[in-house]
Amino acid sequence: MGEVMADVGNERRHPGTIAEVFWAFLRLGVTSFGGPVAHLGFFRETFVARRKWFSDGAYADLVALCQFLPGPASSQVGIAIGLQRAGIGGLLAAWFAFTMPSAIVMVAFAFGIASLDGDTGLGWLYGLKAAAVAVVAQAVLGMAKNLTPDAKRATIAGAAMIIILLIPNPFVQVAAIALGGVIGLVWLRGEAVGEAGGQNSDASGRPGGDNVRQDFAVRISRRVSVAALTAFVLLLVALPILTAATGDTSLRLVDVFYRAGALVFGGGHVVLPLLEAETVATGLVGHDSFLAGYGAAQAVPGPLFTFAAFLGASITSGPTGLVGAGIALVAIFLPAALLVIAALPFWERLRRAPLVRRALMGVNAAVVGILAAALYDPVFTQGITSPATLALAVAVFIAQVKWKLPAWAAVIAAGLIGFVLL
Repeated sequence: MGEVMADVGNERRHPGTIAEVFWAFLRLGVTSFGGPVAHLGFFRETFVARRKWFSDGAYADLVALCQFLPGPASSQVGIAIGLQRAGIGGLLAAWFAFTMPSAIVMVAFAFGIASLDGDTGLGWLYGLKAAAVAVVAQAVLGMAKNLTPDAKRATIAGAAMIIILLIPNPFVQVAAIALGGVIGLVWLRGEAVGEAGGQNSDASGRPGGDNVRQDFAVRISRRVSVAALTAFVLLLVALPILTAATGDTSLRLVDVFYRAGALVFGGGHVVLPLLEAETVATGLVGHDSFLAGYGAAQAVPGPLFTFAAFLGASITSGPTGLVGAGIALVAIFLPAALLVIAALPFWERLRRAPLVRRALMGVNAAVVGILAAALYDPVFTQGITSPATLALAVAVFIAQVKWKLPAWAAVIAAGLIGFVLL
């Protein structure tokens, strides 16, 4: 244990400082609109093109790793950059600076909804819920295009969607993801060739050598990596058991959001069905508040997982307000940090394994099906309540897909239109 703590605390081997990491990510936290893909573009511009902390090839490898892990991919890339630059302190600084701006806005929004009386502001909420339909529909179509390009993966996605619609249960969602991985491992042999990211290349796409990979040097020991993986697994197994045994509402909140962060592949929109099943279906958060908060999350910069702060502040039993928001926010991001620390030292071997690639293609296809099921229920069933809300959802969808209006701008506009007209 002493060696592990010494390795964690040793900042001298890192090329940068906690302060420079904090200020770099704070700027990104208040300006990075557009979702995970846009975040990755901002990160490349900041840390590869401008600051030159590492090469394009090293950045591509890092993005590939975080796409393979469950959790919010863009946040995991940021966590890894902070870890590489300034150690564990840099990891915490990167996460805090990138996450807190949007989390603060989402908590303020939760308090604003709670202060509304009667029907005051319902038009605004209807507008946000209609916008959520368009945003999730666009996410489903985009993910389907990239992750289910052939008949086999489309079949896996369709089967997962049918299972979730017929048996709406969070444990069934996890089982569908696991089943997708098993099917991918067995069935997607030909499709695995040449797919999945992670190959080393320079900015022009030419293969790079070891010097490219080492540009993002892993500066944590395997002891620390194993300790992080052990903590990840222990929390995943122990939290449900402790919650059931004690009935403690704080532990229940930690368990709900930790599992959401630990078991969701694809990040962002994909967390929606699991959080809905764990909060709305259990009566912790109302349908209207859930969808309004999800819509609002599209209009703020930073990671979409800060939606957890809104939910934690909005729950009807147990710790709520600022305490609930803090618990939910830390719990949903903790698995991402533990997995990054656990995976980095082993990534070179893992990224080359064909079996891993095949399994993850099956997992990704199942994720598309799960998100498609969520598009129907609760997003469409709760967001489209009249011809006017359907018209607004269609308008937002066209504005995003065809006119390339940023999601945050489209959501704000939908909320204003709903406030005036609905």
